[in-house]
Amino acid sequence: MAGTFSSVADFALNRSADEMPESAKQAAALMMLDTMGILIASGPMEAGVIARDTAAMLYTSSDASFSARMAFDGRSVSMAGAAFAGATQIDNLDGHDGYQPTKGHIGVVVLPALIALAEHCPDLTGPDALATVITGYEIAGRAGLSLHASVSDYHTSGAWNALGVVAMAARLRGHTPNELRQAMGIAEYHGPRSQMMREIANPTMLHDGSGWGALVGLSAAILAERGFTGAPAITIEAESAEPHWADLGQFWQVEHQYVKPYPICRWAHASIDAVRLVMRDNNLTHTQIRSVQINTFHQAACLYAGMPATTSQAQYSLPFAVAAQAIHGRIGVERIAGSGLSDPAIAEFISRIHVTETDRHNTRFPVGRWADVTIETTDGQLLKSEDVHARGGPEAPMQRGEVIDKYLEFAVPVIGLERAEAIRDVVLGWVAPGSRFSDLSPLIFEP
Repeated sequence: MAGTFSSVADFALNRSADEMPESAKQAAALMMLDTMGILIASGPMEAGVIARDTAAMLYTSSDASFSARMAFDGRSVSMAGAAFAGATQIDNLDGHDGYQPTKGHIGVVVLPALIALAEHCPDLTGPDALATVITGYEIAGRAGLSLHASVSDYHTSGAWNALGVVAMAARLRGHTPNELRQAMGIAEYHGPRSQMMREIANPTMLHDGSGWGALVGLSAAILAERGFTGAPAITIEAESAEPHWADLGQFWQVEHQYVKPYPICRWAHASIDAVRLVMRDNNLTHTQIRSVQINTFHQAACLYAGMPATTSQAQYSLPFAVAAQAIHGRIGVERIAGSGLSDPAIAEFISRIHVTETDRHNTRFPVGRWADVTIETTDGQLLKSEDVHARGGPEAPMQRGEVIDKYLEFAVPVIGLERAEAIRDVVLGWVAPGSRFSDLSPLIFEP
């Protein structure tokens, strides 16, 4: 539909920061800080190291005008390579934001794409950086809704967040509407339409396909810039897609992202929260629990059931996450990597957990992620929860201070308090008219 694409192009290329709500800019800054914490914490992890090394080997550039440094690494690769490395790294520590209706994630590509693109925008202001972030969220989220509505398979986020990256690149690189149209077509055609439930069944470093979404999105933008053609993107231009774009510029999806309190697949969060609440309300320790019955939705019930052998399996395991929270009271990076994967107390507790799919929770997905639990104590009590929705989203949001504390919890062990606080102040300060994106650069490229 020509009218739909025209509206998308006008929004992506022309909607100024001043024309976007202050609430959307505040939300965008907070989401970037939250994602920054995950980018930092995932840096030393195996998947992040492999991704950055691979970008340095395969995705470099012979032209400085298309190069970019990798965040918290410093090596120069291509813009697409830097975005790929950063998104793959973030994707492999499952603590980044998401949008419930898309069943996926946007910030995972927006932050590394912004960092890569901004290397060539020395005068980028803080508000304009946030306007670019918002553009990425609003375009990617609607592309995700459109894709899920038009195909039967459940595809990973990379399949559609590539289009958000295209919009960001077109905005910052001054593309014409036709260049944007071609780039959208290229990115949609080559986007990684990987099937999410295959990864759920066999957790690996593939995660949600977002590294490839970032790579495809930036590659598509540069291809179109140089004359390569690829229109149309049917998730935008098909007649059936029109309703998904009708509220662009009116409803701000960036304000409705969820923030994860745990670096675990979102589908497990309601079960974690339900067990946590029953234990808290009844002053229970894990040693007083004989068994845990979890009722939840189909996708959550499909999560990895045994004691994980890898970080990827741990992040996609519902029983492991519930056991880690019940025993240790929190789930940090140390629980999903290294010696945390061979904790005998967690292994024993997993044997007491039973997970069942329940129709009433199925009907609420994907808009809601619900669970309820019944805990049998060692003295024979049966303690039941209410139906619990995963916290961190619009229904049960984390407060601004909690999100900032989460960022520090993830960032400080890797880069230290002083540097982490300086990054926090710059990112949250982008809402101020006189702020500049470049104030972040001295803080994020040193390993």
